[in-house]
Amino acid sequence: MRIPLLLYGLALAVRVVLIWHFPYPGYPDSFYYVDVARALTAGDGFNIDFIWIFPEVGGGLPANPSLPIPSNAHWMPLASLIQVPFLAVFGDVAWASALPFALTGAIAAPLTWAIARDAGARSSVAIGAGFLTAVPVLSLVYMTQPDNFSLYQPLVIGALWMGARGLKGSGRSFVLAGLLAGLATWSRNDGLLVLVALGLAFAWDRWRAWRSRGAHGPAIPFAAAIGCVVVFVAVMAPWWWRQLEVFGSLSPSTASGKVLFIREIGEWNSITTPSTLDYLLGQGIGPLVASRIGGLVAALMIYTTLVAGFVLAPFMLIGAWARRRSLDFGPFFLYGGLLFAFSALVSAVHVPGGTFIHSAVALAPHSYILALEGIAVAVRWVAARRRTWDVRVATRAFTGAALVFAALAAAVGSLFVHEVWAARTDVYRTVAAAIDRAGGSASDRVMSIDAAGMRYWSGRGGVVLVNDPLDTIEDVVRAYDIRWLVLDRADSVDAMAPILDGGPRPAWLGEPVLAQGE
Repeated sequence: MRIPLLLYGLALAVRVVLIWHFPYPGYPDSFYYVDVARALTAGDGFNIDFIWIFPEVGGGLPANPSLPIPSNAHWMPLASLIQVPFLAVFGDVAWASALPFALTGAIAAPLTWAIARDAGARSSVAIGAGFLTAVPVLSLVYMTQPDNFSLYQPLVIGALWMGARGLKGSGRSFVLAGLLAGLATWSRNDGLLVLVALGLAFAWDRWRAWRSRGAHGPAIPFAAAIGCVVVFVAVMAPWWWRQLEVFGSLSPSTASGKVLFIREIGEWNSITTPSTLDYLLGQGIGPLVASRIGGLVAALMIYTTLVAGFVLAPFMLIGAWARRRSLDFGPFFLYGGLLFAFSALVSAVHVPGGTFIHSAVALAPHSYILALEGIAVAVRWVAARRRTWDVRVATRAFTGAALVFAALAAAVGSLFVHEVWAARTDVYRTVAAAIDRAGGSASDRVMSIDAAGMRYWSGRGGVVLVNDPLDTIEDVVRAYDIRWLVLDRADSVDAMAPILDGGPRPAWLGEPVLAQGE
């Protein structure tokens, strides 16, 4: 137990340092999860007084616009639920929202060690992969954000591990995989892909037994497969029931069409752009195929950059080839293939906006095991041609270099991103203070590009700045009785560009109370 405890301690210490350096949410997803957690802690239930994106209310301007609205029509609830006991005990402070993610996310490091050992990897590979998961290159900075990264990763790798054990004959492990996949789906809808991967693993196991012509039976009992699905459904049933009761749909934002049928990410924030299959296909086969290819390329680049830090990517490929027939990595390969295919075919438009990295972090631990095994394979290949090389010494040297690189990249990358988030935090605080100085009341509503962030920093609800013509923006302003409009040249919509450039303002827009920058 000493090694896994040390790995957990290392991972937790690294994450606590990150919280100490920047304890706040850094982007809209995190703000949203904290805002929902605050509402739950205050006894308001799953209800919020802002609209971060209009697919949460059907994708257009509702017939009867009102606030507050039911939350979580798009995002899953676990990242908010896990904060509630910490906020209740420690109060509404930023680190109380971040701490549960450090505690849960750190589990992935010893879990990676256990997966590697179970797969027959050398002790140095298992420890090294655990270290890499503790300081996961350029994705480390997200691991303490009040988001689903640090929940989804350990749950998914646990499910994939149990799925692999099922392929080696453990029916109970396969049932447990369904339980973990259900919990992962409470964190992120992509957890459904984990269940699909488990289903494909079961189908492959049956096909393999059939191909053997009776030489060996299936490793996964049929009862275990049924149990896997049953526990998954049992875990998900309470949330699905809530969604049906509140929204009339298991996936409300998908039902609006805005998730699946937009041509570019700017339309995600529009309430006038069509969101139908005919509209998506109407762009023509060329642009449609180009967007799918673009989504796949973007996913590969995000994975190569944030997970592999470029340097580790070739060794991951080598390790994957060496393990291509390994039962221990079968569910991982299936999930990875499904994730990349889904990103290319279904959510291609959303991939560059960051949706892929939330799921891709679950690929990191297995990938790090493969990378370190790939280094050993590459060293042996080179040593066979360079007789002066000592394979053991060279493997240690290159493995050590990979670990040092990962630690440095994680530190430098986290500091850089924290600086960006800190600058953005200053903007939120400045805007909130300006509204206060101008006589804004706590009940005033704000329209901004990040309604969740404004709610977090100013305490005021409101709506997102829609990506539509000025007339439509005015309709939203009047429908929700918006008093304050926040414009940011670095992150705005086309209709507001003339106003930001000093052009004429519409009659419904008053004089600015704060103007900064160029």
